[in-house]
Amino acid sequence: MSRPAERQAAVTDAVSTTPVAPAPRRRGRAVFWLLVALLLAVLGWRGWGLWQARQAQAAASARIDAEQWRALEARIDALRRDQRAQAQRIAQADAGTRVLRDEVLGIGQRAALLEDSLDRLADPTRHGVQALRLDEVELLLGLGMQRLQLAGDLDGARRAYALAAGVLAGIDDPAWLNLRQALAQERAALDALGTDPKALALAQLDAFAATLAPPSVLPEAAPAAALPWWRRAFAGLVQVRPAERAVAVAPQERASGYAALQLELALARSAAERRDQAAWRGALQRADGWLQRLWPPSPARQQQQARLRALQAAPLVLALPTLGSTLQQLQSTRAAR
Repeated sequence: MSRPAERQAAVTDAVSTTPVAPAPRRRGRAVFWLLVALLLAVLGWRGWGLWQARQAQAAASARIDAEQWRALEARIDALRRDQRAQAQRIAQADAGTRVLRDEVLGIGQRAALLEDSLDRLADPTRHGVQALRLDEVELLLGLGMQRLQLAGDLDGARRAYALAAGVLAGIDDPAWLNLRQALAQERAALDALGTDPKALALAQLDAFAATLAPPSVLPEAAPAAALPWWRRAFAGLVQVRPAERAVAVAPQERASGYAALQLELALARSAAERRDQAAWRGALQRADGWLQRLWPPSPARQQQQARLRALQAAPLVLALPTLGSTLQQLQSTRAAR
């Protein structure tokens, strides 16, 4: 073989055996970017883990703060309840202290009263003065009861009982405590009576008598315009009168009837002064008959009759079941001692 051919063959073999430079460069770049991607993935995963840990830590911290806040509120509520309980205990203790103070003052006053009572018991002149005061109380109670029963003087009886209560209050003997209570109850019953029923009935009777028309006033006839035509036509020829003549028309009859009515009202006043319930009702019933004789049936007469019936039902006697009970208790107690 010639030398040129050998040189060409050697060059060909050298070219075929020499490595290609661009292929390794492309592989290196791919490995580099793969490493970068892996690094970024690792960094992202690590960051996500750190973010999750921080979120969990923040949530746990928030839960702990909420629990601590609730515990603090519960403690504050408990402290408030304890404060209210302490305030109530202090108020109760204060009230108890005031009650004890009042009791101590009351005990001191009772002790002073006992000392005064002992001093008065040691006084030899006490029994005579007490007997005189009891006699005065008995006299005043009897006077008040008689004023009420005989004269119906309610105000006089109240004054007599008030004087008796004043005299009895000057007796310091505890043995007469029940008598004071009985007298107070009887005075309360007297005050509850109010106005004397006799005075009230007399006032109503006087008011009724003041409304009566004089006997000269006759019942008014119906106006001519209200009469039928035939009565207006024959009014000058025919006069119609009731056949029974229940109502007095003549002046003499009306004057006599009015005098009889006033007499019955005077008898009713006299019966009221005596507190005679039967005579009172009888006189008013007869007065009702004279009303029917003097005035014809009308709404005014019916109203007057209704007032008379109400007067008949009015009481005249004072209803006081406890009257004289204090006097009887005083007499029985003095007789027993």
